[in-house]
Amino acid sequence: MRLFTVLLIHQLFTLPIAADDRKFVVIHKQGEFGCHTFRIPGLAKTKQGTLLAVYDMRYESRRDLQGHMDIGLSRSVDGGETWAKPRPIMDMGKYGGLPQSQNGCSDPNILVNAKNGEILVSALWSHGRPGTHQWRGDGSGPGHSLQKSSQFMMVRSKDDGKTWSKPENWTKRLKDPKWYLFAPAPGNGITTSKGMLVIPSQGRDEKGYPFSNLTWSADQGETWTVSEKARANTTESAVAELGDGSLMLNMRDNRNRSDKSNTNGRAVSVTHDFGKTWIIHSTDHGALPEPVCMASLLSHTLSNGEKVLFFSNPNSKRRREMMTVRVSLDDGKTWPTERSILLDVKGGAYSSMAMVDDDTLGILYESSRADLVFQKIELEEFGLEP
Repeated sequence: MRLFTVLLIHQLFTLPIAADDRKFVVIHKQGEFGCHTFRIPGLAKTKQGTLLAVYDMRYESRRDLQGHMDIGLSRSVDGGETWAKPRPIMDMGKYGGLPQSQNGCSDPNILVNAKNGEILVSALWSHGRPGTHQWRGDGSGPGHSLQKSSQFMMVRSKDDGKTWSKPENWTKRLKDPKWYLFAPAPGNGITTSKGMLVIPSQGRDEKGYPFSNLTWSADQGETWTVSEKARANTTESAVAELGDGSLMLNMRDNRNRSDKSNTNGRAVSVTHDFGKTWIIHSTDHGALPEPVCMASLLSHTLSNGEKVLFFSNPNSKRRREMMTVRVSLDDGKTWPTERSILLDVKGGAYSSMAMVDDDTLGILYESSRADLVFQKIELEEFGLEP
């Protein structure tokens, strides 16, 4: 009987692996390939099974826009074991006669259309305005013009990420001219079970205050709709589809800069109508602590038909450390501690997740070990039967 009990427990939860003992793959280190820093990861798996990593290639410093930076891409065709060298897929060069340091692109979001396989990578382009920041002051302003506002940009691939289109400017199609800023949220978008394409998005309203919302398409990306604002004073949101078809938006909340109490936590809202209306979720500001940092949210259906949610972020209220992945079995209502996995004790900041296969979760994140690290986690480690 005792042996049976031990075997049963092992079937439910494999023995935990210490963070320092886990295998990891360094995708890019600081200073490699002519880049000072690689930051802001997005991760997706294509219809062909290729893993695509997108990120900022920051050539001169770690600082945010404005600066010399492009959106870069690395591909892996062996489940994340090895990765191709980085190459820019969104580079505005010396547009308008200005130097590359005044034509920076940042904060990529990657979305794979599950129906036709097309890959969309969106990002923010800042033209001119040296020494400014798009989230502060006049770093971006009302209107659509390059001289006043940062731009919502998109590139596409129809061949598994091997080649990419020229950048398309979507600013006039999407941005309310009264807003100071409108941009994709970094990380990844989703294709819903009904084929809708959804990109988490963010901006600054007519008073310059931050907000989060959704940008979605019901016609395979031909036209796009910008939703109502989900929450004020939030940015860098992540979206996932819940079991009833509703969408959960999990948001970085600037109020957590000063709130280190029991109400510190990710802002969480749910919509049943693609952002026409929003409901504050029961776990809002409490279940998922954060040091004010991007996070990742991913929905996955197990072989038995059950849906689970994965969430990754630095599990700390004060510092970007303790990079942790959690799993919820009840559409995000609870996040059991015993089903969390610590990946990096000393570090961990921005992250993005994708399924490598039905049995394995992949995560790309900013680590204490290197600028960008990729790791795989077997679902059995969470106590799940794939």
